[in-house]
Amino acid sequence: MPHPHNHLPNNVSLDSLLAIFYAEPSQLARFKKIASGALSDVYGQLLNHTSHMTVTVESFYNDRVDVRVLRSQTNQDHYCREILLSTQGTGKVVQYGIVRLKLDLITEPARSEILSESKPLGRVLIEREILREVQLFDLYEVDCGPKLAEFFCITKGTRCYGRTALIHCAGEPAIELLEIVAPPS
Repeated sequence: MPHPHNHLPNNVSLDSLLAIFYAEPSQLARFKKIASGALSDVYGQLLNHTSHMTVTVESFYNDRVDVRVLRSQTNQDHYCREILLSTQGTGKVVQYGIVRLKLDLITEPARSEILSESKPLGRVLIEREILREVQLFDLYEVDCGPKLAEFFCITKGTRCYGRTALIHCAGEPAIELLEIVAPPS
């Protein structure tokens, strides 16, 4: 039985996430959907899983990460943000992301903590013990456009990889994600 209240579709649209912040998505990057077998071991370890990226990149870099919110917007139903995660030790930017979150599916105090933009999303959900399940959708080969190259401090056209995912909170599809990892040094 579908729930009567409005909720996210049970899929994640790369185009609709990019459109939140980019009228011209190629300013950020060019995307090509790929099979998981096309990923190297390193990128497979970073992207091909159903864990929070916060935990994954912290484990990979053996360092905690901080979030920097580049832009955010809130409407009646959704809170969206464009973010960078960087390691605390070196300040290296290790991940770019776009998040679209269904506000009524995130309970307090987690919602206020997310809206305060001070901690990575995954850390808030874990610390607040929100029942969650990460569903991996698609993997992408990503060729950096001018914006992503600038964020990662790498050359425009450099290849990196990303994914779309959906986090279900208490069984409801609550958070859509685009996550792109910087090339590991």
